[in-house]
Amino acid sequence: MNIFENLFRGFPDLWGGGVAHSVMLLSLVITLGLFLGKIKVRGISLGHAWILFIGLIFGYFYFNLDQNLLHFLKEFGLILFVYSIGLEVGPSFFSSFKNSGKTLNALVGIVVVLGVLTALSIFYMTSTPIETVAGILSGAVTSTPGLGAAQQAFSDLRHIDAPAIATGYAVTYPMGIIGVILSFLILRYSLRIDKEEEEAEAQRGRGHLEEMTVNTFSVKIDNQMIDGQTVKHIHELLKRDFIISRICRADSEEQQQVVNGQTVLNQGDTVLIVARPGDQDPICALLGTVVEIDWAKFGNDLVSRQLLITRSSVQDKTIGQLNLGSSREVNITSINRSGVDLVATPDLKLQMGDTVNVVGTELGVSHVEKKLGASVKRMSDPNLIPIFLGLVLGCIVANIPFMLPGISENLRLGLTGGPLVVAILIGYFGPKYNLVNYNTLSSNLMLRELGLYIFLACIGLGTGREFMNTIVSESGLLWIGYGLAITMIPIILGGLIGRFVFHINFFTLMGVLAGANTNPSALAYANDMTQSDSPAVGYSSVYPFAMFLRIVTIQIMIFALG
Repeated sequence: MNIFENLFRGFPDLWGGGVAHSVMLLSLVITLGLFLGKIKVRGISLGHAWILFIGLIFGYFYFNLDQNLLHFLKEFGLILFVYSIGLEVGPSFFSSFKNSGKTLNALVGIVVVLGVLTALSIFYMTSTPIETVAGILSGAVTSTPGLGAAQQAFSDLRHIDAPAIATGYAVTYPMGIIGVILSFLILRYSLRIDKEEEEAEAQRGRGHLEEMTVNTFSVKIDNQMIDGQTVKHIHELLKRDFIISRICRADSEEQQQVVNGQTVLNQGDTVLIVARPGDQDPICALLGTVVEIDWAKFGNDLVSRQLLITRSSVQDKTIGQLNLGSSREVNITSINRSGVDLVATPDLKLQMGDTVNVVGTELGVSHVEKKLGASVKRMSDPNLIPIFLGLVLGCIVANIPFMLPGISENLRLGLTGGPLVVAILIGYFGPKYNLVNYNTLSSNLMLRELGLYIFLACIGLGTGREFMNTIVSESGLLWIGYGLAITMIPIILGGLIGRFVFHINFFTLMGVLAGANTNPSALAYANDMTQSDSPAVGYSSVYPFAMFLRIVTIQIMIFALG
């Protein structure tokens, strides 16, 4: 019995209660939290927040770690979590501001600012301490990196920890999930959304996601002017980005061919085209009529395959430079990059980790596969140099002092901002300078989740008693009300602005608003309402910028008012 007591309470003769005690307690908190996170009520789950709540319960009953060890593990987990997020969003961070992404990210900026203004109103109207308001804000927008940033900023400014930040986060986190879904319901009925009309528009891919999606459609050529013209000439006439993937000749319904620029089109031919949604109507107006055709009926002469780019020599080179589509036996149709589909134009630059959609003969596809290095074994080996190098640089940048007007002390980005900034820069500029930073999605996800789970478990263990004392008091109920206000006011106002000012499709709008709160539960709710990918594409398009804003704005709040 003494062994079990020592494992839970710590071995009295060992520093910090011993390694076995620390590892077992931390692992038990994470295990129970992950198990409870799988439970859903009406499709909604608190997810990894359960790790925090289990940690709070353990901390309340004095099942805890040594304070010095707890502080180290919390900061280390936070660094891993934030850095892996930076690596993930870095390649698409700057590109997310191009074309229609500007509008979607502008809306995210408005929603974040509205949330900060709501939090500041609560601060000035109720005299609630700024560290408490920062914790309530982080929980209300379900921003765990924001929680870490607030704690780090307050520690750098006051040189002490503030348990109220984590307590405010834990109290309002459930409201952050429920409040967004309630806001979606209010928007849906107040805007009188026609679900079928919005669904049809989302399925066509029209609107703000046109540059981020592609449509595949078949056209029967019935324009006499096109008879005898080459595909290259059609491109010159239309001046649009599109790929003709396959062709079925009018005089034969038993075979299909792969197409290149020199392929001649004849009246009566049927072609399979890949293009952006906005280009579909002009293409059809020139070529002919959209038809439904089952290309699988032509047999197995041509194969369609998705290839993952794993060869570093391909990085930052265009499809045209690599001559990937030069053979009549193969055609590159589209590229998927970070969840965004791109038309495979000759001037499109490729990156490590891109998924290339290839159509052609078995021999031609194998040739392209060798050029791209689509090796599962190659990608299974973790690329650790940029991770540890980035952590070194992140710690250096985190401690570089700077000044803000009106604040007397030197400020620092801290262990949240420093690694995040370095990771984003490495993720974006690394490939341009031959620093290959790509890791498989699973390895990067493992690093991110491990850091997050350790961080949440340590936060819970360290603030258990403060949380329990708050939740049963009158102030706890007030905090819940503050959290709902911070969650719902920006979402509802942002939804109205997105609809009436930016004219965003409702399903895309839900994805963008969920991304503004970095709220995967809200995204899951939006996805359940539609068959289209609009919510997911909208979410992924704004997530990098939203994550960055949440971390920066809460630090500025602490620095200015803490």
